[in-house]
Amino acid sequence: MIQGELTTLGLGRTEERAYEALLAEQADGAEELARLLDLPRERLDAALDRLVAHGFARPPDPSDAGDALPHPAAPAAALRTLIHRRQAELHMKSAELARLRLAADRFAGDAGAHGGERGRVDVVRGRRAIAERAARLLDGAEREVVLLDRPPFTALDVESLLARGVRVRAVLDRSGLADPGRVRALTGLVGRGLRLRVAADVPARLVAVDRRVTLLPPTEAAGPRAAALVIGDGLLCGTLLPLFEAVWERAEPLVAPEDGAAAGPPGAQRELLALLAAGLKDEAIARRLGVHVHTARRRISRLLESLDARTRFQAGARASSRGWLGD
Repeated sequence: MIQGELTTLGLGRTEERAYEALLAEQADGAEELARLLDLPRERLDAALDRLVAHGFARPPDPSDAGDALPHPAAPAAALRTLIHRRQAELHMKSAELARLRLAADRFAGDAGAHGGERGRVDVVRGRRAIAERAARLLDGAEREVVLLDRPPFTALDVESLLARGVRVRAVLDRSGLADPGRVRALTGLVGRGLRLRVAADVPARLVAVDRRVTLLPPTEAAGPRAAALVIGDGLLCGTLLPLFEAVWERAEPLVAPEDGAAAGPPGAQRELLALLAAGLKDEAIARRLGVHVHTARRRISRLLESLDARTRFQAGARASSRGWLGD
């Protein structure tokens, strides 16, 4: 995972390391923390400023020494604030996409666009014509196909793309994955190389090929009068691809129902997550759980592994985004 969850939330690995060091009280001042993290002082100061700006810390008190460090905020509260901010930005992108679709539809109707994809917007009408156009676009894919989809799901031959070595990333709406058979089929495609994530309320349906042509399937089932848009204009595609990336970043990997993870972690893990999110140290967590500190650390390590997280902060971010930390 590139840059962990903090990239999704607008920060990065340097901020993550600094934040965890603040939580652990590993240094008494900025100079000591810069040496501990092996960072130039200017870079550390910039990271600390970003933590303050994003609500992960508050500035030092006026009475503190000049080299004093910011005071870290509780992880759970800071994470929820950032997640809500990112969700609001995503809703804005969705509204922008809706306006774009209307504008592109009018443009295509006025221009009577037909023919090749690059540099134009085409309206494709009817179930059969849409399926044929989508097939032609995918046949021409050379590097990557990205997909946002929600029920009714778009019929695409993902298996043949993977067999040709085309990279495929997809985000599917969770509401369409209640059927265990569908989940098993998707899991099989993941085993063949499909990079798949799921999210609640996927805001749009789109298929982008090699970052040059984007297909917007009909918003509903493709009936005789349904219309799709094929957008080849670079400016328009440049608006749609960031939407995909924003949804991809907040989505999570597909979990098969039989894995038991859909309902959240067991009670013991949920309690451990809450203690981590409160910013408690290992010794305090061990006392709360009534176990030896080494046992607590082993449980924390197993929890991070189960969440595919490198750090405690990533574990908290993932748990918070899945709603496991409650209010």
